[in-house]
Amino acid sequence: MGTAVGALILRRVAVSVPLLLLTSLLVFVLVANAGDPLADLRAQPDVAPEVIDAQRRALHLDEPVLARYGRWLASAVQGDLGTSIAGRDVAGLLWQRMQVTLRMIVLAVALAIGLGLAFGVVGAVRHYSRLDHSLTFLSYVALSLPVFWLAGLLKEFLAVRLNRLVGRQVLFTVGDADPNLTGPLLERLGNYLGHLALPTLALMAAPIAVFGRYVRASMLDALSADYVRTAEAKGASRPRVVVHHALRNALAPFATLVALNFAHLFAGAVIVERVFGWQGMGQMLLDGVRAADPNVVSAWLLVTATTVHLVNLLADVAYGWLDPRVRVG
Repeated sequence: MGTAVGALILRRVAVSVPLLLLTSLLVFVLVANAGDPLADLRAQPDVAPEVIDAQRRALHLDEPVLARYGRWLASAVQGDLGTSIAGRDVAGLLWQRMQVTLRMIVLAVALAIGLGLAFGVVGAVRHYSRLDHSLTFLSYVALSLPVFWLAGLLKEFLAVRLNRLVGRQVLFTVGDADPNLTGPLLERLGNYLGHLALPTLALMAAPIAVFGRYVRASMLDALSADYVRTAEAKGASRPRVVVHHALRNALAPFATLVALNFAHLFAGAVIVERVFGWQGMGQMLLDGVRAADPNVVSAWLLVTATTVHLVNLLADVAYGWLDPRVRVG
């Protein structure tokens, strides 16, 4: 199994690296030709042409796009992601924004997996019951609501009204934390959770529905399989049959589904951060696109694409571990 996993990792890396390079080149060229980064500077009548030319040379805007990409790539492999149009270190900016966004995405993934598994198993074990029909209805509602609209509904009907009912600020609708947050640890954690609750809920609603429906269908197939009937005939308890036999086999393809939805969470985070005024990677991407700043956008793509590839690799390894019939070699 160890040799097979090693071979799988090598194959994935061999495919992922050229794909990342091609994607980063395409994005860099598109953003570099999307507009003039010095448009605001040119619009100022008191700025001399010599100042604009000096800024163009400082940002290497006088070089061909492919030469600029080569310069960026050579620095990126050494950990230097360059500077933004505004003169900020992109690596430092990216690290700061990553801490904000990953806080939301990791929590959303963990809750979506846990709740999706629970709803799927309950729906399969008690299929066609009132509870199963209710969960099915809620899942279709969650899949039908656009993320930005759901986020707006949560702000209005959950945060505002709950805060008014309680008489104090419990759920926050703007920002990822209060500025200059100080105080005891529990107070700071409460502030973070109060800002994190609504964006996470908006982001994880659709994945919960997807995971729940998929697990329910997989569990129904597993519960009707011959090996489950054999286990029941041998006297295995119902919880053991459900968890040890049916759920384990249903989890193998579920790992791949989680990996596929991970990329959608990054896309959804861009919208959620915009609605809730978070200064995360999503806002960083939007700012980079508006400024026609290829260094910022390419850095966002590099981290996002690499993370998605790593999650998919882990899902393939987990698939082989969960299902002994699968040979990743």
